[in-house]
Amino acid sequence: MKITILGAGAWGTALAIPLARKHDVILWGRNAEAMQQASQQRENQLYLPGFPLPAELTVSADFEAAVRHVCADPGDSLLIAASSVSGLRDLAGHLKAYPIPNLVWLCKGLEEGTRLLPHQIVQQVLGAELPAGALSGPSFAQEVARGLPCALTIAGADATLCERVVAAVHGNNIRIYSSDDLVGVEIGGAVKNILAIATGVADGLQLGLNARAALITRGLAEITRLGVALGGRPETFMGLSGVGDLILTCTGDLSRNRRVGLGLAKNKKLDDIVAELGHVAEGVRCAKAVRELAQEKGIDMPITDAVAAALFEGVTVQEMVSRLLSRDPREETV
Repeated sequence: MKITILGAGAWGTALAIPLARKHDVILWGRNAEAMQQASQQRENQLYLPGFPLPAELTVSADFEAAVRHVCADPGDSLLIAASSVSGLRDLAGHLKAYPIPNLVWLCKGLEEGTRLLPHQIVQQVLGAELPAGALSGPSFAQEVARGLPCALTIAGADATLCERVVAAVHGNNIRIYSSDDLVGVEIGGAVKNILAIATGVADGLQLGLNARAALITRGLAEITRLGVALGGRPETFMGLSGVGDLILTCTGDLSRNRRVGLGLAKNKKLDDIVAELGHVAEGVRCAKAVRELAQEKGIDMPITDAVAAALFEGVTVQEMVSRLLSRDPREETV
């Protein structure tokens, strides 16, 4: 199969490594110098250092050639967008000039300002007729690049697209499951990042494992309430893109969003924390959007609200914890 991955960050590169061993894969990145270096040295030193790139993988900064790679044979090809949510609209706009056969995205979150999910952005820019979907689930880039086992979900309304993704990605220690609950999968992927910040704060303050378990459990309730209100199915949130991704991101030391919370617990400034990460932490970007969406829909999301207050309103992490503990449990739904 011909596959193009647009975005040579950590996750895009990590996915390209196993796919290139069995498909004709192009990994595109906008930084021409970094792509040339990665192609020559067979390593993405900028975003995923320490993981050799397969000899079969083509690394390129030529956008048109990368996109045309999958347009030439639409019946046996796959286009994967590995941008952040903030970059998805611009990327989709550049794709309008090409007869792309399909589109799958890896990003998780809501767009700032519009509060749109990734599939809504794609539909606005490229239309609702394009076979498209989200590839999501509990997956750290470093572990996928290392070849360790993981399981993901492809979510979309087009059954043929989902089958194509399963055929392309399944294997090499990666299991792929299929779902038609695109809203549920995307909400799970977005909100879990915010909850990972909260869990990082609790762990950084050494509040204990009981507190961590409570945050994860109540966080799942928040995800489910919002997701169902937006049209997702309750059972989706008990799957890989719900509780699975939530557990990984809240407890795994490789989680960037968790590390944001750990930094806040040390009273570091948000700008300094993000600068130290060197990568996007989607929970920071979508915390305000999720809170606004919940308020608009009348959905109770106290943990999300507390995280947004700590990130953007100068509320201390100690006050954040106090707010959550002082809530009357009789006022909160299960």
